[in-house]
This record gives sequence, structure tokens and C-alpha cells, in this order.
Amino acid sequence: MKIRADALLFDNDGTLVSSLESVYRCWNRWAAEYGITPEEFARVELHGRPAAEIAADLLPAARVAEAVVRIEHLEVEDVVGGVRLLPGTKALLDSLPADRWAVVTSATRRLAEARLAEVGIRPKNLIAADDITRGKPDPEPFLLAARQLGVHPARCVVFEDAPAGLQAGRAAGMTTVALTTTHRVAELTADVVVEDLSAVSALVTDGGVELSFGN
Repeated sequence: MKIRADALLFDNDGTLVSSLESVYRCWNRWAAEYGITPEEFARVELHGRPAAEIAADLLPAARVAEAVVRIEHLEVEDVVGGVRLLPGTKALLDSLPADRWAVVTSATRRLAEARLAEVGIRPKNLIAADDITRGKPDPEPFLLAARQLGVHPARCVVFEDAPAGLQAGRAAGMTTVALTTTHRVAELTADVVVEDLSAVSALVTDGGVELSFGN
């Protein structure tokens, strides 16, 4: 199977890198500090959502801003040794010109850049939680990335591991590729489903990027 596109938009955590152990370690510490019970915490979806939205689900509005600063601090402190490249990430990104791809993450810019730098990725284009007013599953982050790259949304391919991110990609009118790195296939709705980025190869031409999928 082949897909042609002008630009590729990558989620970060669970797509390019894995920081799940760090995420759960930091958020559980955060929840304990704020007196949130394990039962309350378990009811909230963490993956693929901005920290401000997660905090707002669990705390009074007056405490959210302070709580977001705290979780960012905990996660940035935990970056060293807490992040690893997922299979296929380096090979795929190395095959792409810098102006043909962007990272679109629900993390803050400070945290996203710290995690990416830890594994040697320094994207030219990055959309983070600081840049938007509505996070995934709203299409705003992906639409902003398309504008930044100067590409029509319909000519973008979104790579995501989380249902919220895939929903955002579909709402933006983009082709979606799901990775089964953090969710079961049954939970993912996408145009293409792969295990990870090692199943994706890219051929860059004057007309854009041609993606091929295989095992």
C-alpha cells in the first residue's frame, strides 16, 4: 500500500518515543501530592491529552495553573533515562527533509523539547500545548501544523498512537496512520494501522512524499 502526501505530522509520546514509564511515575507522584485518590485518578484518560485538561478533570479551577506547572517540573526532571526511541523513528525521520514534517504533541514545548533532545531529535517544526487553545481530539493542533508547513490539510498524513489524536487527525481532514504501541487495534480507527514506524518507509520526490507500509 502506498500513500502520497506533502507533509507528515507525528505525535511524540507513543509514536516517536516512549516515555510511558516516566509519565505514569510522575503523574502518580503528582496525584498523591494533590490528594487525588487512586480511584479518582484511574477514571481519567492520561494519554494524548494536554496536562491542563487532565488537571482540570481532577482539581478545582483555581488550582489548575499551579498544578500544571508542578507536573511539567516533575516530568522534565524525569527525562534523563525516562525516554527511548521507538522502532523505526530515526530511520524514517532521517529520510525526510526538515520542512516536510512536524511534531504535534499534547505536551508543553519545554517538556516536548526535553524529551526529544534526550533521544537526539530536534524538529524544525513543533506544535505543543502552549501553541493552541483546544487540544486533541480537537483538530486545531494538526491544522496549525499544516499552516506552519504551508500544506493543505488534505495533503497531510498524521501518525498517532492514541484514539484522541486519531480523532483530531480525521477531524482535520487528514489521512491517519495508527500505531499499536500503546492501544489495541480494536481501539484505533485509522486509514492504516501498523505496529510501529519500522513498518513505514518514505520516498521523497519533487511531488512530495510517497509512503509505503509493510512488515
